[in-house]
Amino acid sequence: MTAKPNRFNLTRLEAVVSGTGAVEVLGEEMDARGAERVLVTTTRSLVDSRSVERVRAALGSRFVGVGVNAGQHSPTEGVRAIADDLRRYDADAVVSLGGGSVIDSTQVAVASVVNGRDMTKEAGTLQLEKAFGDDRSAGFLHIAVPTTLSAGAFTPAAGVLDVATRNKAAVILPWLQPAVVVHDPQVTLETPRALWLSTGIRALDHAVEALYSRKPHVLGDALAVEAIRMLFRHLPLSAGTDEASLEHRTACLDAAWLSLYGGFNTGLGLSHALSHQLGPRWDVAHGVSSCITLPPSMEVMAEISPQRFEKIAAALSIPFDPAAPEKAALESAQAVDRFIRGLDLPMRLRDVGVPHEELTSVAEATRIGLEIFDATDRPVTTEEIVGLLERCY
Repeated sequence: MTAKPNRFNLTRLEAVVSGTGAVEVLGEEMDARGAERVLVTTTRSLVDSRSVERVRAALGSRFVGVGVNAGQHSPTEGVRAIADDLRRYDADAVVSLGGGSVIDSTQVAVASVVNGRDMTKEAGTLQLEKAFGDDRSAGFLHIAVPTTLSAGAFTPAAGVLDVATRNKAAVILPWLQPAVVVHDPQVTLETPRALWLSTGIRALDHAVEALYSRKPHVLGDALAVEAIRMLFRHLPLSAGTDEASLEHRTACLDAAWLSLYGGFNTGLGLSHALSHQLGPRWDVAHGVSSCITLPPSMEVMAEISPQRFEKIAAALSIPFDPAAPEKAALESAQAVDRFIRGLDLPMRLRDVGVPHEELTSVAEATRIGLEIFDATDRPVTTEEIVGLLERCY
């Protein structure tokens, strides 16, 4: 029987511009696409920042205003307010400046404006196959300027949070991803240290789970391996705010891109499924949840699919014996655990407000989420996930 061809779907991403001063390209990128009225979206904490001023200066006369309604986990009310801003300013393009929540909020707001209806009401489960349909027209020009390492700019999907129910759902459209992403380390200098470093672990989480997915691809694997190497080398050196840190910050931003560019092809894994439950329920930032869930998730996957750790081990310079892969797989999990501990980041559920009595409900919801991702060699049981969460607690 002929094997099914291995397919890698590309997103609508047109360009990534990296390096110190990269925001200066915003004006020419807008001109190249005929944009004349550009709204900047960000958070209240950044509205008076030097980063906003840099973006505004780069846009020049194209700048029409700043929207500051994005919040953590992209609450629906903030998304609707951004959509209102886009209409009020009669914008024909938008620059999102911030972390994953700002970018996600802007993506869904743009979708609402383009489609002429409130897309927060159409959010549903994260069905990855919806990301690669036939319609990839721009719809509305969106350029993202990330200030964290969440890699939220690199998918055609965005999550929105219903604050009343604490339920987070996804909007997925092939054209939803920003057309251009600008990696300028200078705009990250105002990002709090813990937020910067924890989102770096989120990027590491993307890369690791891509490599032990049961749906690998040679391109996705190559990107993920390099992302791991870059993050282990540059993330600890990027925490400073002096000139010396800028090169390392640029490398981390690019590593975040590599970590997730193939993610919707490989599917997401156990650590991500856990984060999707912990984040919205108890307002745990995705970077922080990755710090807590990634090492024990790797331990579980080392039992389920130790052979899939070969490239993870290679990225971490750990010897790998295909005849006995369990040893290297567990050593890889331990290496990641040590790396996170060395950054002095949260690593226990009890420290971020998750009630112990809720662990079983989290585990069951995570199991269901994993079935949707379809990225593990065999189903992970609720009991296995409860045991993982107990170790996290």
